[in-house]
Amino acid sequence: MRSILGKTPHRLEKLDRRLVQSLSRVPGGGHDDFFRRLSAAANKGKLWFGIAAVMALFPGKTRRAALHGVLAQGVASAVTNLVFKTLLPRARPLPEHLPVFRFVHPQPSSSSMPSGHSASAAAFALGVGLVRPALGTALAPVAAGVAYSRVHTGAHWPSDVFFGSAIGAGAALVTRKWWPVRPPFPAVRRTPVGAAALPDGEGLGIAVNTLGGSYADETAEALQKVFPKAYIKEIAPDEDVAAGIEAVATRPGVVALGVWGGDGTVGTAAAAAVEHSLPLLVLPGGTLNHFARDAGTGTLKAAVEAAAKGEAARADIGHVSVERGLPDSPEKLELSMLNTASIGLYPNLVRRREQLQPALGKPLAGVVAMFRTFAAGTPSTLVVDGVRHKLWILYVGRGRYYPRDHAPLVRPVLDDGVLDLRMITADESFARLRLLWSVLTGTVATSRITHLREASRIRVEPGDTTMVLAVDGEVMPGVRAVEFSVKHGGLVYYSPQPEG
Repeated sequence: MRSILGKTPHRLEKLDRRLVQSLSRVPGGGHDDFFRRLSAAANKGKLWFGIAAVMALFPGKTRRAALHGVLAQGVASAVTNLVFKTLLPRARPLPEHLPVFRFVHPQPSSSSMPSGHSASAAAFALGVGLVRPALGTALAPVAAGVAYSRVHTGAHWPSDVFFGSAIGAGAALVTRKWWPVRPPFPAVRRTPVGAAALPDGEGLGIAVNTLGGSYADETAEALQKVFPKAYIKEIAPDEDVAAGIEAVATRPGVVALGVWGGDGTVGTAAAAAVEHSLPLLVLPGGTLNHFARDAGTGTLKAAVEAAAKGEAARADIGHVSVERGLPDSPEKLELSMLNTASIGLYPNLVRRREQLQPALGKPLAGVVAMFRTFAAGTPSTLVVDGVRHKLWILYVGRGRYYPRDHAPLVRPVLDDGVLDLRMITADESFARLRLLWSVLTGTVATSRITHLREASRIRVEPGDTTMVLAVDGEVMPGVRAVEFSVKHGGLVYYSPQPEG
């Protein structure tokens, strides 16, 4: 065994020399100048940084792929130059091995083993490909060209390039643990149920919150045009929203309740719809329109078509029992939760993310918002189902949200019967440093500070003082305890049914 290992470097050197000799017999031409320029373009990663900068102009998966590629390249470069070039010193090819006119100038002076250019090229291309396979495929020939150029120009032996490429591929795969590729979201699934057809809005009562994010003076008039037979009530800024919605729901002749407003308004309307056994038509009129998006009525056209045909489905609705006020005179409130509730820094995080998203795109805006929020914030002490935690964020979703990490976006199923509990804890030592490091490296979803589970009932109490609770975007201070539960299939809502 020792004799075999001892002969391996010598055999590798002989193979390298044979390959370089074969290459030296290739006639010179324009390709020599091309590979010299390609090799020079990749110096210090300039080629890959340039490609990443162009990709970053396109939000979504393309920008995410660029960040993943740069991260993988950085790891590969550090491992190659700081570790292996020190451990594996090797002389580079000499002019006697290749024609002098092919050599790059100046020749590198560091160890030939392994090739840093090849490591960076493989890491970037594969890192991009893990997120955007089509782009990774397009970059593969460029990466291969850079790797080959290092042999063609006399900068490396073939085995240097092979080893460097292996390091780069390994770096891309390792960073996948830090920045895992999100699995595809499950298919949208509805539980269809019959509901009253509303041609031209006949039998429909619509409550319009004039404080809704997209409200304008012509909103009610525009709705009356698409629902000419509907009753429309505008809720004035000084009017109680719940009372206004109740007036619409109890109006004689109303067989379905429509709502135009933000998440808080829609949540209030959902509670009224359940109480009066009315189907709910959610119109895209708020700032965020989370439920309208999940219900398939994210556009006014989709909502009109579903209402006209009587197409509807069932959704769960969350029940929130809140205890607040002074200990000797507690106040108890019963609320409905249509989307989410949170305690801690999550409201600030969402607000910052929404502000940054138009300029940075959602993924990068989420990272920047998290860093800013957690750098300045402090954790809260909470008792969750009897277990005491220090928490940066406690988030409860009504239904299973995707992706399954710290940035929930959509719910493909609205009647799965679960509460989606997500906590980012500060229980561990060096809590803030751990958190900021996970934000910087994109590892929050896989970090030990992130805890995800599902439940049908959750109770939360403050550890030492009162807490601030946000339910469907509505903030409530002075809370002493809160309990979440699920009413399965309690809400009927209008939703376009898939064709076929």
